[in-house]
Amino acid sequence: MGNQYKRNILNEYVTKFTQKQVDDLNSRIKTTEEALQWVSDNLHPKVAKASSFGAEDAVVMDIMLKINPNFRFFTLDTGRLPQETYDIMDIVRKKYNISIEVLFPDTKEVEEMVKEKGVNLFYESVDNRELCCEIRKVHPMNKMLNTLDGWITGLRRDQTKNRGCHNFSIRSWSWWNFKN
Repeated sequence: MGNQYKRNILNEYVTKFTQKQVDDLNSRIKTTEEALQWVSDNLHPKVAKASSFGAEDAVVMDIMLKINPNFRFFTLDTGRLPQETYDIMDIVRKKYNISIEVLFPDTKEVEEMVKEKGVNLFYESVDNRELCCEIRKVHPMNKMLNTLDGWITGLRRDQTKNRGCHNFSIRSWSWWNFKN
């Protein structure tokens, strides 16, 4: 178990935009609303917003639904979420009258991992933490990404080096890696 589950999603997707096109979009679009309007006009319905139901997700979801009430939303249920996450998910679903696609890890992969490494394996080593995330998060995410032309996430600048000083960023499948 372990590395056999690792795979690079970059090889699984066809590039829809060239780097030049992405750079051009990022230079022309100045606001979050403009970016989301462009996404709605050009990628809907093959685009979805990933949400963990944090504050930044709530803001982006609200903006999206004002632009297009039919935007798609999804979340990863790792099997280890706190009850508060489910409560907030239901509050958001009811408030906006939306459907939220809930992704789950493969049961057999989780069972094998837990049988071999234990239920709290991620506390024991970095390798175990990476394996757990690979099975519970990356694999379900890859399945979803395989059905989309784009996905939206609500990252703050301090959550990733890729945000830099941009207000938003449009990325091409060819160089955006889910695990970075």
